[in-house]
Amino acid sequence: MKGGGAGDKAGRGGGGRLPQPLRLESQRFRLLSIVVCCFVICLVFLLSSHPDATAFDTMSPKASLVAARRPVAVKTLRTSSSSAGLGGDFHVDILPQRHQEQSLQQTGDDKTVTEWVRDTVIVEERSDAETSEAEPEETELDRDASGTAAASSNSDDHPAAPGAEKAVQAVAAITGQPTAETTSTAPGRPEEKPGAATGGGGGQSKLQEQPARQRQEEERHDEPARQSGGDHHQQQPRPPLCDFSDFRSDICDFAGDVRMDANVSAFVVVVDPAESGRGQEQEEEHKVRPYPRKGDETCMGRITELTVRATRDAAGAPRCTRTHTAPAVVFSIGGYTGNIFHDFSDVLVPLYNTVQRYRGDVQLVLANAASWWLVKYDRLLRELSRHAPLDLARAGAAREVHCFRHAVVSLRAHKELIIERERSLDGLATPDFTRFLRRALGLPRDAPTRLGGDGTGRKKPRLLIISRHRTRLLLNLDAVVRAAEEVGFEAVVNESDVANDISQVGGLINSCDVLVGVHGAGLTNMMFLPPGAALVQIVPWGGLQWMARADYGDPAEAMGLKYIQYEIGVAESTLKDKFPSGHKIFTDPTALHKKGFMFIRQTLMDGQDITVDVARFREVLLQVLNNLAQ
Repeated sequence: MKGGGAGDKAGRGGGGRLPQPLRLESQRFRLLSIVVCCFVICLVFLLSSHPDATAFDTMSPKASLVAARRPVAVKTLRTSSSSAGLGGDFHVDILPQRHQEQSLQQTGDDKTVTEWVRDTVIVEERSDAETSEAEPEETELDRDASGTAAASSNSDDHPAAPGAEKAVQAVAAITGQPTAETTSTAPGRPEEKPGAATGGGGGQSKLQEQPARQRQEEERHDEPARQSGGDHHQQQPRPPLCDFSDFRSDICDFAGDVRMDANVSAFVVVVDPAESGRGQEQEEEHKVRPYPRKGDETCMGRITELTVRATRDAAGAPRCTRTHTAPAVVFSIGGYTGNIFHDFSDVLVPLYNTVQRYRGDVQLVLANAASWWLVKYDRLLRELSRHAPLDLARAGAAREVHCFRHAVVSLRAHKELIIERERSLDGLATPDFTRFLRRALGLPRDAPTRLGGDGTGRKKPRLLIISRHRTRLLLNLDAVVRAAEEVGFEAVVNESDVANDISQVGGLINSCDVLVGVHGAGLTNMMFLPPGAALVQIVPWGGLQWMARADYGDPAEAMGLKYIQYEIGVAESTLKDKFPSGHKIFTDPTALHKKGFMFIRQTLMDGQDITVDVARFREVLLQVLNNLAQ
């Protein structure tokens, strides 16, 4: 019995244990289960931390390639040639560290992907040849769904390495489509958000390269639209009728329903009542004298005052008796006209600057009209306008009301006898006016005589001396003529007179190569000289150099003439016979200028005659001759 019990116990004990191979398989299964659970937990964690990630991409291979390559934006940083250790350009790839926004739009088989990328910058040196293969483009950023535009640019880019210049923005489209422009911000600076811009179908438009001035001008015009949230229907404030900022003249320039009531010398601009409520007064009124000497009370007192006003009361406005399709330009020929200097400086030069843009289709309206003046300058006026001038006083006597769509009251005048290109609305300059004169009067010469003959049969250059017959006389005129001939000139003497026909005077002056004269209006005839000719101005005693330079020296150079200023000494002036030798007029003449212009004119300009030092003046003539030879 004992033996049997022991055997049974041994049998049960052996039956309760698993075989060795089966126990090993169980351990492997538990280990595999743990591994699988860890993998599932990690996968769930990854998916929960990156909800935009997808386990299976359903895009086409082409779209996948585009999506993989689209976030890369390209910048080229150009370095200066003097930078040590740097040669060529730098290719900068800006790679996304974190996707902030991704939009996928599909049209047919094409996909457009836009991603905002930040921070990570890889700099790779690129040679100049590689850089020049592709032209960098600038693209506008995608516009927001709201349609509002808030353009922003980063002007604080820093060089990528010492000696590098400002980064030149470039976006290279690898797949043939423009990429979104990205800008990295400097540490410590707030990140600038790219602006939005509306585009057809959510597409992007290329911003072509433009000159800086044109780009700034477009931004200035677009600024109101940006401030109004892109509302193009919002009305902009109407500009003021007149500009009073110019130092020579007040100018009124207005368009719309313009009615000239000649009987009361008034221009009435009828404003559409729908324009009211713009935040400015619509019943605007100004008084203007259309002559460019606005600081001279004596002169301006001779000019007819015109009224310019805007009104919403169309029923109360004067009714038109004649309607013009051409714009009106209104000016006065009163003031100092009759003096050739003022004829040109106050009227003809600024008139050309004002009306040339209309190419002859302009109605000239004259205040203080004088028939003799119109006859004298008829050829020039006909060249400026193909319409007969309108006399404001005569139209007022007939109680006429002339209506226009556009009118300019007063002329755009710059410096004396000068048109400044940077100030001209049409980019005109003084040589444009002198070219106009030669064309209008049929003057043939546009270059001076060449020494040794110019094909005209003349071997000597011609020198013309302007002879004054009332004030500032050249007392030894004959001696000056002989000196000019001895030097090698053909000398001619002419008296400038207000009654002279402008075509005849222009023809005589244009035939000459040098114009010589004492400071005065006769030197205005230099406008008829061919470009490259010379002007010699003899300046009276009395500290008048600044006046001589402003009135004739600067204009001569602006016309392309060679200018020489001969300033006389005390011994050459008749003032030495009127004042004692120690008088202030000789020791400090400029101090006497504080007495006013009337003292300057009566004493220093009209109160002296001149006897030039021929020996000293001969040197000036030789200098002029040498200048013509160059």
